[in-house]
Parts: sequence; structure tokens; C-alpha cells
Amino acid sequence: MLFRDRQDAGWQLANALHDYHQPLVLGLPRGGVPVAFEVAQALGGELDVLVVRKLGVPWHPELAMGAIAGNGICILNHELIARLGIGKERLNAIIADETRELQRRELAYRGHRPPPRITGRSVIVVDDGLATGATMQAAVEAVRKDAPGELVVAVPVAAADSLAAIDRFADRVVCLHAPRDFMAVGQWYQTFGQTSDEEVIALLARAALPRSSPPP
Repeated sequence: MLFRDRQDAGWQLANALHDYHQPLVLGLPRGGVPVAFEVAQALGGELDVLVVRKLGVPWHPELAMGAIAGNGICILNHELIARLGIGKERLNAIIADETRELQRRELAYRGHRPPPRITGRSVIVVDDGLATGATMQAAVEAVRKDAPGELVVAVPVAAADSLAAIDRFADRVVCLHAPRDFMAVGQWYQTFGQTSDEEVIALLARAALPRSSPPP
């Protein structure tokens, strides 16, 4: 195991990002938020969420055939979709279902609070790991629309081929480990339970609290 849990992964990732001061840190819900929380706390940054939804193959939901994000971003693996014979009607139904879930999570996590300012800022997009990279690509394209000053992707662990693909879209990619025998993100964590909506909301609330000033 490379990490005890997502908190440990966040601490280690923050050490690799020590050259950033008060960036905007965007966690991909749900599992990326605990990692992003530790990064934001260590760097004195602002924490927020960037809701992205994977488009899973109907009979194998963990296999991504694409992803959606806000601003109408939709990334599709057309080669995989064609190979599996997934028709347009079925694909559109999946996109519609995931769009509803994306909107539900946006409301649950942010309420009516406006999204953070991105233009001109250093933005670090964090997840707990990269498997296919589809959700991260959608996230990066969504952030890029708002013209950040620098767009960084930061993950504790990733599949090497997915890492190479993301490198084409981000200004910088920080990954602690890219094992050759990568099978799934969870295999590199000692504890990798599912993160709940309640945990995401609680971490966002904690991050919004004023930080105490250091003693003189």
C-alpha cells in the first residue's frame, strides 16, 4: 500500500505542491475532496468542489466510456462506445441520468453559493487517483473555459497511460506514483471506503471557517 487513507494521500500530495501559495484547490467529489481538503489546508488555499460525473458502461459501470462536467462539457470515448455497440439512444439516456445527478450534487454541496473565481488564478484540481482519466479530462476542460492563470492536476496515484493523456491538457501534472501494475485506485490505499455526501459537505464547511492566526 502507498497510502494509509485519503488524508495521508493529501498530506503527501501537499508536500509535492509546496511551491504554491494560497491556490484554489478543486476536489472531484466524492473521493477527491478529502485529499483536496488536506492540500488546501497545507497550502493556505481555498477549497471548493468541481462536480464531474463518469459515464459508465451500462453492464460495467466502473468502466468509463466518457464523463460530463459543468458548462456543458461532455467527453466521450467514441472508439469504446462503437466497439461495445452502445447506441445513441442508450448513450443519451445515460448522459441525461448523470446530468441530473451532477445537478443534484452541485446543489447539495454548494447550495446557492456561487462558484469560485477561476480567471487568472493558480488552480489545482485534485482527485484520489486516476484510472481511465475521463473524469479528470472533463474537469480540466471545464476549468480551462474560465481562463485560469495556471491549471495543475494533482493526484496521489495514477495509471501511467492516463497520466500521459492528462498531461496534454493541464499546464502541470503532479503525481506521486504511477505503478506499472496499476489495476484500480483503491488497491494503493490501506483504507478506501466510499466518501459520503455528508463528509464532502462537512469538509467544505470546515474549509470555509476562518483560519486562526499563528501566535506572535
